[in-house]
Amino acid sequence: MSSSLSRRHFLAGATCVAAAAVAGGVFGAGTAQAAPSTYTPDWNSVDQHPPAPEWFQDAKFGIYFHWGVFSVPAYESEWYPRNMYNAGSNANQHHIATYGQPSAWPYHNFINGAQDLAGNFVKFAPKLKSAGGNFDPDEWAQLFVDAGARFAGPVAEHHDGFSMWDSQVNEWNSVNKGPGLNLLQLFSTAIRAKGLKLLVAMHHAYNFNGYYEYAPAQTDPSLKKLYGQLGSAAENQLWYDKLKEVIDRAQPDILWQDFKLDAIDETQRLNFLSYYYNQANSWGREVVATFKDGLDNKGEVFDYERGGPADITTPYWLTDDSISSSSWCYTQGIGYYTIQQMLHSFIDRVSKNGNMLLNIAPMADGTIPQAQKDILLGIGDHLKRFGESLYGTRAWAVYGEGPTKMGGGSFTTPHAGTAQDIRFTRNKADNTLYATVLGWPGGSLTIKTLSSDRINLSSLTSVKLLGTTAGTYIDLPAPVQSSSGLTVTLPSSAPYSANAYVLKLAFSGTIPGLLPAAGAVAFTDVNYTGNSAVFAVGDYTAADLTAAGLGTDTISSLRPSPGYQVTGYSGDNFTGTSWTFTADNPDLRVTGNNDQITSLRVQFNPATYFRITNVTDGLALDSGGNVASGSNLKQWTWDGSPNLQWQAVSVADGYYKLVNRTNGMVADGWGATTDGSPARQAAWNGGPNQQWKITNRGGSYSIANRTTGLVLDGGGNSASGSVTKQWTYGSSTNLLWTFTAL
Repeated sequence: MSSSLSRRHFLAGATCVAAAAVAGGVFGAGTAQAAPSTYTPDWNSVDQHPPAPEWFQDAKFGIYFHWGVFSVPAYESEWYPRNMYNAGSNANQHHIATYGQPSAWPYHNFINGAQDLAGNFVKFAPKLKSAGGNFDPDEWAQLFVDAGARFAGPVAEHHDGFSMWDSQVNEWNSVNKGPGLNLLQLFSTAIRAKGLKLLVAMHHAYNFNGYYEYAPAQTDPSLKKLYGQLGSAAENQLWYDKLKEVIDRAQPDILWQDFKLDAIDETQRLNFLSYYYNQANSWGREVVATFKDGLDNKGEVFDYERGGPADITTPYWLTDDSISSSSWCYTQGIGYYTIQQMLHSFIDRVSKNGNMLLNIAPMADGTIPQAQKDILLGIGDHLKRFGESLYGTRAWAVYGEGPTKMGGGSFTTPHAGTAQDIRFTRNKADNTLYATVLGWPGGSLTIKTLSSDRINLSSLTSVKLLGTTAGTYIDLPAPVQSSSGLTVTLPSSAPYSANAYVLKLAFSGTIPGLLPAAGAVAFTDVNYTGNSAVFAVGDYTAADLTAAGLGTDTISSLRPSPGYQVTGYSGDNFTGTSWTFTADNPDLRVTGNNDQITSLRVQFNPATYFRITNVTDGLALDSGGNVASGSNLKQWTWDGSPNLQWQAVSVADGYYKLVNRTNGMVADGWGATTDGSPARQAAWNGGPNQQWKITNRGGSYSIANRTTGLVLDGGGNSASGSVTKQWTYGSSTNLLWTFTAL
């Protein structure tokens, strides 16, 4: 993991939200291409691998653990093997004071065993309880079950190069050295015995790509192998050979990999993927390969480290997070997040179409500290009681509502929610909606998302509160829907203690289509019934409509969100007769185009003014008023001023001009080429400097200049009056904006 080294290794756009994501509330997968019976080591072949099988999407929660040689010093983090060699660093000074100079007391002493300066013998040598020690893999596996995990497994090799199995290609392994135990086999056996899917985590791509940057050059061939100094060709082969051993020995259901796959030879990456998928075929199992970089997000699952997206995101994704903000492995004085922080962030991630893999940090002797157990059991308590709202569910049309914003990319802190925060999930049959409230709201709760102007709830048959034990329910009075939302009457005080409370909304048919806050929703039947799909701003061909679950020539009614317009075309690729809609149309038969739309465009209505708000700082894009041409664009606290109001007018090729209401000038990239350059404004001249690509990123948008390629940047938690800048697009919410019709 990267907890001790700042890095941003994300794939720009690799996990962007699919533009048309929801069909009847279901993420439309379209017609899946049949997986090949034999994979070959090329992208065309491995890209056909189904990345997230149904069992994985049903599982939601997994556990793994950073435990190994680096747990012995128990200082700072799991990056101790690297940092102990970095002269002047805290780890280096600690090492010198505790063990001696790294040149005389190297990292591999923790593997082979040696005395520290105080005369204590130190070594990574956990003993099984059956041999008089504290390590019991069966107890670990039972804890994972009690925590509600559906998959679990070890970090089988971290960046330090120590293999936790009986490797034949790496003599630095847990059977030949250290504990003398085949740890991977012990964990695999214990975890599978509890009915859990097996995850194996491999971090070894970084072993020879920077981790031992400060370690001295080795002359011994064996030590060269441990410290990643064999040379590029040998290292790349060893990277693959280790994975092949893990696949053959453990047959993992999930093979998780950390960053720096982009530094591995492409040939070896493809060799790994094709070998893993072919072996899985021979086992008769559906498997998952994850990545942070170096793969193409088609046959594999993208993993957000310590975070997740700000909104619902496709394709299906994973996050790995840790119960501690300070370290992934056990250290003296390690601190922990609260149960609420971990549970609520987990619920949030499920609502956004993802799974969570949670890391714990056992002590070197195999003891799991009680504080860590408490966090796991707190999550397990919720899942045991209310698991029907999470296991086997799918994301709905929106993830939730409330003041607490979570996610926004990797390296975003988990937050506890409030009684005003709600997260939605739905069952796979699409006739039950779950609303999880992240606190007790008192005697009444209004779910604003379910307002009468956004959803028709005539098919709602009941609203119940999930009871304190699984499968029990508390009946509630009939709710009342208005333009403000759906108001549910609850007991005046919580009927039981919980870290979150779940409402179950049952419908006589499928959950009705929800009018999105932005974009449009189309239906296969008149009066907003039948299958539906939500479309953000963008262009949708016949193939896109099919992928969204509608198909071509099926749209019979549609609802644009306020401020948006839909143009349907009788031909594919936006050809043939066209019809433009700026308001709800319950029956396209009236206008003569029922079941004739083959492709469509969703755009901003050029007659509408919008408030354009930065996701991070909440400030609105501001012209500053009647200013001179070339003046910088700024940001300001929303006060309704026309200085803060903008039209988004389509110009050509999917680009827009942003026109200010006060001065009539347009946003201008001004030919900027460097990150941090200000965005400006000028009279419209039609140049590409004044044209912007507005790209949906899951309920919010990036706004990229046609000339510079840079996107509008709020700059972080900026003060009112700050300059709006331009920046290379990345994962930060500083680069995302929402459009609110006025």
